[in-house]
Amino acid sequence: MLFPVSEVSNFVTGLDHPEGIAVGRDGVLYAGGEAGQVYRIAPDGSRVDVIAKTGGFCLGVTLDQKENLVVCDSLRQEVLKITQQGDVTVIASRIEGRELVSPNFSVFDSRGNLYFSASGEWKKANGIIGRISARGQAELFSPGPFHFANGLALDAAERYLYVVESNLDRVLRIEIQANGKAGVPEVFAEGVARVPDGLAFDAKQNLYVTTYASNSIYRVSPSREVNLLCRDEENLFLCQPTNCAFGGPHFDQLYVSNLGRDHISVLDLKIKGQPLWSHRRTL
Repeated sequence: MLFPVSEVSNFVTGLDHPEGIAVGRDGVLYAGGEAGQVYRIAPDGSRVDVIAKTGGFCLGVTLDQKENLVVCDSLRQEVLKITQQGDVTVIASRIEGRELVSPNFSVFDSRGNLYFSASGEWKKANGIIGRISARGQAELFSPGPFHFANGLALDAAERYLYVVESNLDRVLRIEIQANGKAGVPEVFAEGVARVPDGLAFDAKQNLYVTTYASNSIYRVSPSREVNLLCRDEENLFLCQPTNCAFGGPHFDQLYVSNLGRDHISVLDLKIKGQPLWSHRRTL
């Protein structure tokens, strides 16, 4: 392992099985709970507030440039926008006439388009990738069908959208063509076992992959070399890890949400993350 589990620590506890996680420009963390809670967590972990309740089950959490939250709610089968004041609105429940099945994770590009996964049914290979344009129109980006489409990430150049296929223990990438259309999905990394879930890039374009069923984190190099970064055999600090995000005072710590417990853990990697577009002021 590249990072010993003995150096993983709990950042904050007392959450209701957090799945999604996001970090704001000011270092504030956001997470979701399985009863629809949307948490706002102080940068030092000293305070946790529930700013909204969706009434569903919050999966992926993302921030826009105005620091509104986008939450994929798998129970409501909707993609939601939640303001800092806790106002909840639906921004997508259907794509081109079809209902969403298990919306899971989302990511913004620099133009304000929001890509999101609708995982489909477990072991059914019917997941899709949708996109909500900056004008608010939901459309199908890639029909797959994906084997439980899950976490997403964009590379720094926004040339590819990376997609976890949880049922096949692999990560795909899809070229975003000059006209905005999706290219043919190709395998980027295999053997990220078992049940990969979340993704995050560092500033050197290494891709971090959390694996739900093996309590592990993998790191995939730009040349596609897959290495085990950290594994928790005792399920104490990494327990069914789902999503991950860079943050911390120097933006070189990796925060990990743990669906199997009540905490967010942190790895002090001392490797800077790739800034998301939510970390940049509106141009």
